[in-house]
Amino acid sequence: MGRDETPITEQPVATTLNPWLALPDGRPSPALTRGLRAAHELLVTGTAEAAGPVRSVVWDSWRRCLGSGVDPDGSAPPVDLLDDDLIAYREAHPLAPVMPVIRRLLVEDAEVDRMIVAVTDAAGRMLWVEGDSWLRSRAAGMNFVEGARWAEEVAGTNAPGTALALDHFVQIYGSEHYRRPVQPWSCSAAPVHDPVTGALLGAIDVTGGDHVAGPHVLTLVRATAAAVEAELRWLHRAQLERAGRPAAPAPRAAPRLAVLGRDRARLTAPSGPVDLSLRHSELLLLLAEASVAGVGRTAEQLAAECHPGEAAPVTVRAELSRLRRIVGAQVVGSRPYRLLRPLDTDVDAVRRLLGSGAVGAALDRYPGAVLPRSRAPGVAVVRDRLSALLRRAVLRSRRPELLLRYAELPEAQDDVAVWRACLESLPTGSPRRPAASAHLLRLRAASRAR
Repeated sequence: MGRDETPITEQPVATTLNPWLALPDGRPSPALTRGLRAAHELLVTGTAEAAGPVRSVVWDSWRRCLGSGVDPDGSAPPVDLLDDDLIAYREAHPLAPVMPVIRRLLVEDAEVDRMIVAVTDAAGRMLWVEGDSWLRSRAAGMNFVEGARWAEEVAGTNAPGTALALDHFVQIYGSEHYRRPVQPWSCSAAPVHDPVTGALLGAIDVTGGDHVAGPHVLTLVRATAAAVEAELRWLHRAQLERAGRPAAPAPRAAPRLAVLGRDRARLTAPSGPVDLSLRHSELLLLLAEASVAGVGRTAEQLAAECHPGEAAPVTVRAELSRLRRIVGAQVVGSRPYRLLRPLDTDVDAVRRLLGSGAVGAALDRYPGAVLPRSRAPGVAVVRDRLSALLRRAVLRSRRPELLLRYAELPEAQDDVAVWRACLESLPTGSPRRPAASAHLLRLRAASRAR
């Protein structure tokens, strides 16, 4: 067997000091391309999980695309904005004033370098597509045009869409694209943020041949993104000076609360992470849930939602006083007890993903139930509702890889409907069928014995 004929399962997984870099040597090998295509075929056909030279960032993206229902051979991404609507939207977009910087650093040499330069909004819509005219004409055949939406959940794995999904610069080499019609192309992209608020504004992308997946292009794209953010900061300061106002300091990042699959919550604040006690975990989660509805809670309400008959209101007040000392009085207010600033929870993140139809990504963010050790009635409501949302979405997907991943969770181990759906969705020749069938038979036997 020749060097380029190594079976995919024997090829080493691509390793590099920079996992976001597609081609560390600047060019691909025939073996890499064949290995990627074989791994992609195994994944999308449900035959086996990916193996071989698939970077983890690409493999994770493929799984999200599969979970979102992206068709690897489907039609081109939709064009959301046309004509006057596109022009008006672009003119009002925060990146419009910095397009001269992008043109100077990237577009001016794009034709010589055989590249296309695209700038998207935060939703993955192409706002400007400039550069080599011949390449742009070819790319138009796959709707890589102004106004088209190239978000990952719509267009599959691609540098601008994946950079936005992960909020990180990334390169995608040809066969790493999830959709086969895009695999002749390579791309490098970096997200752009508002330097004052930190909000994600969009992405800068360079698309072209294999050379675009090399180190020097990624460096150029990242430098351009940094230059754009510096220009935005300067424009903001100039605007404040014209208005006679001093520049305001950038707001601190909102704290985050992790409660999924954890016995105790972890609060990550600007000062660092804090592991809370179970009671404080319950109280802060309940306050976060109340803030979603725009309300607060009295000590009596929190006592009823925590441990009715056990936790008196005076006990809850004492616990909340200690909690405020831990997380800061600027986070938790009183009379009524409420959050004084946004608190993003992993429960919110999973709900948002499910609401957008990104079932695979939601499952990625769901390591387990909400505070599984908690017996607080209010926490149980949050736990049961989120679990039911996820279960329903996975069952409706009818995708074997999602069903099998969900079935591994403790809450699904004895769920007959889930295991039956797994068995029904698996291809006849799948190596996973015997184990799924045996597990379903055991569950049915145990049900009859009860």
